Amino acid sequence: MPRYIYEYKGYPTFTWDQVAILNALTTVAGVQGRLLGKMQQLGFGVQQEAMLNAMTEEIVKSSEIEGEILNSAQVRSSLARHLNIDLQHTPAPSHHIDGMVEAMMDATRNHRKPLTKTRLFGWHAALFPTGWSGLRKIRVGKFRSDDVQIVSNRRGHEVVHYEAPPPQEVATQMEAFLRWLNKDGNANPILKSAIAHLWFVIIHPFDDGNGRLTRTITEMALARSENTPLRFYSMSAQIQKEKKDYYRVLECTTTGGLDITAWLTWFLGCLARAIENAEAVAGNVFRKAEFWQKHSALIPNDTQRRILNLLLDGFDGNLTSGKVGKICKVSQDTATRLLQDLTDKGFLKVKGGGRSTHYVRI
Repeated sequence: MPRYIYEYKGYPTFTWDQVAILNALTTVAGVQGRLLGKMQQLGFGVQQEAMLNAMTEEIVKSSEIEGEILNSAQVRSSLARHLNIDLQHTPAPSHHIDGMVEAMMDATRNHRKPLTKTRLFGWHAALFPTGWSGLRKIRVGKFRSDDVQIVSNRRGHEVVHYEAPPPQEVATQMEAFLRWLNKDGNANPILKSAIAHLWFVIIHPFDDGNGRLTRTITEMALARSENTPLRFYSMSAQIQKEKKDYYRVLECTTTGGLDITAWLTWFLGCLARAIENAEAVAGNVFRKAEFWQKHSALIPNDTQRRILNLLLDGFDGNLTSGKVGKICKVSQDTATRLLQDLTDKGFLKVKGGGRSTHYVRI
């Protein structure tokens, strides 16, 4: 009796319930088209800002799923440079973060280019610029040469959730995967992103970084399905929210037969929820764009524009002159003067008093 999906006769010819998946695809296509339609109404600059936000979240959350917490300001800084967005007072990114950003940018900007073994090895090397994963030396830019197991400890006992194909089978399985991924017309483009995600997880071709590369490939496949490199939502952020279900359905699918209906249904539902959440964020982008279209001429001072953008983006906590001084790198007296000027112009109002004085947007 086969233990894992790749041991079943006929692998990798997956099957699924056509009716159930068609309904899920229809839902995804609807929300996907609605979001892209809204974003097309925005100017290039606003689109770039929305993309910067979405891709920052994608890279940060993809690593968070694996237990690695990245400096989001460094990720944002690296992405801004690649997108030619001028961000002031941002920290210089590490080589590690730059590598992650470069891999994701290549995947989305060049989504129509075939994914070759050499290109994939380049992404893997970009994730591990030192050749180490934590304290462990790994094979970088090469397929693994050892067995891989997905293991957890439960009540002091080691539990094996999945064992990937033997290393001697990896190259052959990856050839089949890449040939299928690069062939046009062999699956619905949205459905293809779901199958690609699962199939790469099944093979688990590298010593480390398989999860992040899986989600990078997923982003490339989604960009192909939308025929645009512009990314306005984060699949990884939604997976992080639903991580327990994500791992549950992956385990059930990889230890079952070739019917992957449960996985496809979950993935497409998660994708729809990711896009719907992005629509809510897009509403704020619209409001911000309308605000600056109406008031831009009244606020020529760059620091004041930054103050208002902090509030428009949903500043967490009370905005005080002290906080403005630190964030904008001006003296507290200058910050107080700029805030008062915005208050006099009717953009802010003062709340509290004394040490509790803070400002809110009208």
